[in-house]
Amino acid sequence: MSSQMKDMRASMEEDEQLSVLMRGLRGQGMNEDDFAAADTQMRLLDFSSSAAVGDELPLAYDPELIDQYWSKRPGLVAQRALQLLGVSAGFIFNIVSDIVLKRTKEKEVERACEIREIVTSLGPAYIKLGQALAIRPDILSPAAMNELQKLCDKVPAFDNAVAMRTITEELGQSPHEIYDNLTPDPIAAASLGQVYRGTLRATGEDVAVKVQRPNVLETVTVDLYVLRRVGMALRDVPQINTDIVALLDEWAMRFFEELDYVHEGANATKFAKQMEKDLPQVVVPRTFPTYTSRRVLTSSWLDGEKLSQSTADDVGALVKLGVICYLKQLLDTGFFHADPHPGNLIRTPDGRLAILDFGLMTDVSDDIKFGMIEAIAHLIHRDYEAIVEDFVTLQFIPSGVDLKPILPVLARVFDQALDGGGAKNINFQELSADLAQITFDYPFRIPPYFALIIRAISVLEGIALVGDSDFALVDEAFPYLAKRLLTDDTPRLRAALKYMIYGKSESFDVDRMIDLLEALESFNKDSTSSQGDLASPSPALLPAPPSAASSASSTIVPLPNTPFNFLIPSFTPPQLFQPPQASVSLTSQSQSARDALTFILSPEGVLFRELLLEELVKGIDALSRDQVRALVVSLGLGDARVPVLLPGALRPLALAPHMTLEDQVIIANTNKLIKFLSGTTNTSQFTPESAQLLLSLSPFVPNVAQQILPEVASRLSGRVFARFIKEVFVDNGAINRRPLTMR
Repeated sequence: MSSQMKDMRASMEEDEQLSVLMRGLRGQGMNEDDFAAADTQMRLLDFSSSAAVGDELPLAYDPELIDQYWSKRPGLVAQRALQLLGVSAGFIFNIVSDIVLKRTKEKEVERACEIREIVTSLGPAYIKLGQALAIRPDILSPAAMNELQKLCDKVPAFDNAVAMRTITEELGQSPHEIYDNLTPDPIAAASLGQVYRGTLRATGEDVAVKVQRPNVLETVTVDLYVLRRVGMALRDVPQINTDIVALLDEWAMRFFEELDYVHEGANATKFAKQMEKDLPQVVVPRTFPTYTSRRVLTSSWLDGEKLSQSTADDVGALVKLGVICYLKQLLDTGFFHADPHPGNLIRTPDGRLAILDFGLMTDVSDDIKFGMIEAIAHLIHRDYEAIVEDFVTLQFIPSGVDLKPILPVLARVFDQALDGGGAKNINFQELSADLAQITFDYPFRIPPYFALIIRAISVLEGIALVGDSDFALVDEAFPYLAKRLLTDDTPRLRAALKYMIYGKSESFDVDRMIDLLEALESFNKDSTSSQGDLASPSPALLPAPPSAASSASSTIVPLPNTPFNFLIPSFTPPQLFQPPQASVSLTSQSQSARDALTFILSPEGVLFRELLLEELVKGIDALSRDQVRALVVSLGLGDARVPVLLPGALRPLALAPHMTLEDQVIIANTNKLIKFLSGTTNTSQFTPESAQLLLSLSPFVPNVAQQILPEVASRLSGRVFARFIKEVFVDNGAINRRPLTMR
């Protein structure tokens, strides 16, 4: 699949429109400067008299309260409306001229540049709105998206005296009472605030101090007030089938959260806690709540370089880590970093991945998380009817829409992508036309959360492709998906795992299962890479050596390639459990395979064992009968039968068990799985590698045997007994005739 994805990416980049779209999504045209260009000017209002009426603006987004506030200030609203009209009048005239002269296509890039310049000049609300639209291919053309990607969020810094006064008002102390060595000028200035560097006097730690720009709330809300009025007027235009007001409200609600630095600090703390157990290599600046308020944020200072600009050898590993991190947010925690761009991904000096800026986060519901995993399973098995239903679950299509007309187009698109030849067989012009027709005929839309996902993953892919042109996102994403499927005990994911292995026909697919186990091994490797200083833990983090008393009763045995140490009772001779010396050399394949087997036998693999219990019973049954048959035939007793001295027995029992085609398939699957798990090509000989494999797994055996042997014995005996009854007591002729007598 990864080679098909690479082919598809190459073919897409040959299409000019799609190539522009992909560059935009990857953020490859993004402006990452720390300050605005020298000639940047913002057209803003003087709000010094806005509070004269006596009421206040809401701190949480409430369109009704905002309407009430600005309806009492018609002078300022009219002034802002004239400002907007003056800036955009020339652009509107050019658009109308292009339509009349039928030159919209040739002028598309030029008009997109004009949009970017206009948006930059109009201040924070429009800059943020433009950046949000820059990841919406369902709303803007690729050229417009690409230009809006270049939007610079950096604007001229505001007066330092105002910033220092804001710190005093918000924190109740002067800056010099809280910080030492505070930089006299900001080190970066953005549309919402600017950042200073200093040292926190209370702890001596280097910190970043972000101070919000004055009158941001007034600037943003007056623009929202005007834009909502325009959106309401456009509701009566039949050619516009998008609810602009609803989109604006959705964006504004999230934007208001970004204005609250207390909320941003809490987001960072929550995010860090969710990552610390599984991904301690991901670094998040620590928030200092005592020195944080709605308009001032104090957080730990992180040294490093932008991942997109780093030339370090470990960038590829950090990108893989970033993919795992974002997939964990998307498919596990459901708390998603909603402002993914290259400037927020940092490589620290010790080689770890730092993520910045938690003002915008989005919550992903369990229904969406599970729905995405189910959709991937359905795609792998080409179950297009289920995929169309997944589109409803994932909010691409509202419930209640007739999905039948969509199915043929969807099947054609995916069949072209998944068949031999991959993307080379895809006619992208025809595909674009099909998708455009679906969008026109049906209420098909890209959900806001999915636009953010596309952007996050595309940014990581764009960084990776700079150093590795063969990078395939599917190779990095599937391992995490496998980990979730193999270890999550929620009913929907257990059903998805079963579907992944058995498919719609409910036939066991050993190759699919091996793919999942190999992907899990890859995840274990990638998730422990790029550990920076974590790779050399301090003595305090290392296990203490056993005391004389404990060494007399137990031995600590490390398992190669696993993070576990196991305590072995002293009655086992310790020398039997020592790793073999240089005389035994394991291949990388067997070493990797043992990781999969370790997982299956470990406590973490209990769900997987339960799912495969029936296949285990079938395998034991088929293999044992095959061995018995081989032995009987070798003795020349292949046709021998044993009389059954029981009432009602219709025939003697064959000494050599009968092997069916199903048995042969089960044996082939079992042998293939044994070879994979043992890492050997010859399962009939006991080698030194086999001995080490068994010894290294011995700590798991007692518990696993206690859990599954009774159930295996029960099912196996039931299977043997049922076959005995059928072979000895059932009239096969009667069974064959039964359908005829029922006609």
